[in-house]
Amino acid sequence: MTEPQPAIVLIGHGMVGQRYLEALAERGATATHRVTVLCEEPRPAYDRVHLTSYFSGSSPEELSLTPAGFMAEHGIELHLGDPAESVDREARTVTSRSGRVFPYDVLVLATGSYPFVPPVPGKDAPGCFVYRTIEDLLAIEEYAEGRTTGAVVGGGLLGLEAAGALQGLGLSTHIVEFAPRLMPVQVDEGGGAALLRTIEEMGLAVHTGVGTQAVLTGEDGSVTGMSLSDGSSLDTELVVFSAGVRPRDQLARDCGLAVGERGGVTVDARCRTSDPRVYAIGECAQAVDGRVYGLVAPGYEMAETAAEDLLGREREFTGADLSTKLKLLGVDVASFGDAHGAAEGSLDVIWSDSRSGVYKKLVMSAEGVLLGGVLVGDADAYGLLRPLTGSVPPVAPEQLVLPAGLGPATQLGPSALPDTAVICSCHNVTKKAITACSTLPEVKKCTKAGTGCGGCLKVIGQLLPPAADPGLCGCFPYTRAELYEIVRTRRLASYRELLDGHGRPEARGGEGCEVCKPAVGSIIASLAPAVGASGYVLDGEQAALQDTNDHFLANLQRNGSYSVVPRIPGGEITPEKLIVIGEVARDFGLYTKITGGQRIDLFGARVDQLPAIWARLVDAGFESGHAYGKALRTVKSCVGQTWCRYGVQDSVRMAIDLELRYRGLRAPHKLKSAVSGCTRECAEAQSKDFGVIATANGWNLYVGGNGGAVPRHADLLAQDLSDAELVRLIDRFLMFYIRTADRLERTSAWLERLEGGLEHLRDVVVHDSLGLCAELESLMAEHVAHYRDEWAETLRDPDRLRRFVSFVNAPGAPDPTVRFVPERGQVKPDLAVLTLGGPVR
Repeated sequence: MTEPQPAIVLIGHGMVGQRYLEALAERGATATHRVTVLCEEPRPAYDRVHLTSYFSGSSPEELSLTPAGFMAEHGIELHLGDPAESVDREARTVTSRSGRVFPYDVLVLATGSYPFVPPVPGKDAPGCFVYRTIEDLLAIEEYAEGRTTGAVVGGGLLGLEAAGALQGLGLSTHIVEFAPRLMPVQVDEGGGAALLRTIEEMGLAVHTGVGTQAVLTGEDGSVTGMSLSDGSSLDTELVVFSAGVRPRDQLARDCGLAVGERGGVTVDARCRTSDPRVYAIGECAQAVDGRVYGLVAPGYEMAETAAEDLLGREREFTGADLSTKLKLLGVDVASFGDAHGAAEGSLDVIWSDSRSGVYKKLVMSAEGVLLGGVLVGDADAYGLLRPLTGSVPPVAPEQLVLPAGLGPATQLGPSALPDTAVICSCHNVTKKAITACSTLPEVKKCTKAGTGCGGCLKVIGQLLPPAADPGLCGCFPYTRAELYEIVRTRRLASYRELLDGHGRPEARGGEGCEVCKPAVGSIIASLAPAVGASGYVLDGEQAALQDTNDHFLANLQRNGSYSVVPRIPGGEITPEKLIVIGEVARDFGLYTKITGGQRIDLFGARVDQLPAIWARLVDAGFESGHAYGKALRTVKSCVGQTWCRYGVQDSVRMAIDLELRYRGLRAPHKLKSAVSGCTRECAEAQSKDFGVIATANGWNLYVGGNGGAVPRHADLLAQDLSDAELVRLIDRFLMFYIRTADRLERTSAWLERLEGGLEHLRDVVVHDSLGLCAELESLMAEHVAHYRDEWAETLRDPDRLRRFVSFVNAPGAPDPTVRFVPERGQVKPDLAVLTLGGPVR
């Protein structure tokens, strides 16, 4: 008879709880132990650090930190909505709310914290909320409908995020902070002043140095206002309390475990409580240094420590770095080390620019050791400065805070850091561990660095070795961006000219390769009007440069047939055009599918059928949707203010205008866009290469988003733009991307790679720091003026139509291998199924 496996019961399934499960799985402990998880919330662990992204389009599922199949793969028993109610340490059992009893050999408390709500009259009135869970956000969103004002009690990290969320819901928003400045824990007086100016410019009303005396209510008992400690009052219909958190240690108190004087389950350096069979990790624990850590990185370290100790391995948690870097309401804020200069004899080195909202302070010892610092408005140097803390920087401290151009040129980079410098504080990964890898995917897989908050990604990229040869391919020693400049400045309209004049010596006179030909073809197509090339991609030499799909202006499918994708700008279509699509699909036996891009794709066309199909569509007013090219695909939209009661702008009109402006624009990779008529974000604009969200004052422009296998939320580039300002910035953004991106590089990857990131992009396309904007706008104007629909152009020229045949020597013969079988009232490819005995149909 086999011995039963030791039982581990984990109480709480937040970020730290999930990290503990992952640590067990990585060490093989889930194979030798029976693991049970009791979770109070109705959903598995999710990313509380990015909780506010729910209001900018992230779904609860996208915020999840629990990989699909993780629990089943590791035999973990997860009970959602069934929290622990009591612990019997003598019997070693846990009883849940449902009455179930779970025996344990090892108990792990990861109960986290609860929001502190000041004991003021009216705090429980309808319209009062806390800001802690997804359910809290759902409740706030529902209650905000139809209301106009809101207030947040607390001006710390979470309070500012809550304020941004309320403003995003269309509420005029107040922030009430008892301390004399915002974010009093993280920033000093100067940093708080810079942050205050920037946030007030965003339209938020800030009240510092005052406390909440009472929440005022109306006759129905719901919130109508707040009275403050200075005798003033605020009119508000909704109040969010975000005044800090307290450790959730009641379960530990009830079962007799030792707790700290100010709360938190006391643990030793191995995260063991006063009962050696019970561990406590994360925000519910008071660490051996007497602190309760409210950041996720120390919680992760505690989870790792507890997992190691379970297996009898040496590891201790004696304290953690409280450094943090965040983007709050679009403002970069960072603090590290002794940010407030508490050390005796410390000196401050400060750069402050109130006009631009930038504040930088370094705290130095008398011996020149960097002790800490505060960065507001520009935190790009955080990734370098934090690891230097505790050492003498290799350059004068003022050079580390002065903007470029105002001091001596400084070449200080991550290479100056010692091997022991911690680059990723979320997972405690050193420079030495990172430099042992060659690529970013390898770093993430082997060390987990870069998979937490993401603040270290820039430094990681600088530490990794550059590609041995930056050339595009074996034919050219130049990058795609450099080839773009050569084509533009030399006005080269021919691949042959470019290869023979600028290719590697051994490649000149040759035929090129399948890497550079389509890349150069795309460059010439995007610059066609400016360099005097034909804008039609199948003219002359250009035809030989194109990818497979571009050869026939259609996407090749798996059985040798092609898809037909007419453009439906903004997703708006008349009944008459819908009927035409249906008739074409019926007459040619095509499979039809409504796509996520708000258009209708037709599948199953033979190459010889494409001209006849497109003739029908063009006659009905359709044009190419460019689904086959590295070009603009779609600009999605919601119905906007025309139909939706929440819409504040005409999103459909704007989506149509943008799609018609940028149609046919060739780029390093496909481009997708969307326009949402309000901050509910139904069009999912922040998952697009460029996305637009309506505000009461105009439009917010987001760039660098991406769905697909590696999702990325777009970054806010500019806000409250007029129609003309919006179009002008998108013109500049797209042409700068086309000019500088690598081959097959999406805008999301390009923006993360771009030196200086979003701030540099904003400098270039908003503030014209490089003096390029007039040129970028001119190039876009040339594109718009010379645009011609590729399928309409093809149908007008008999010579161009001759390429659309399956067999050159038998132009009228269809390809007999392209066959279909019926399925669900339509057709699907008739493909061979491979079996052990050979292919069958």
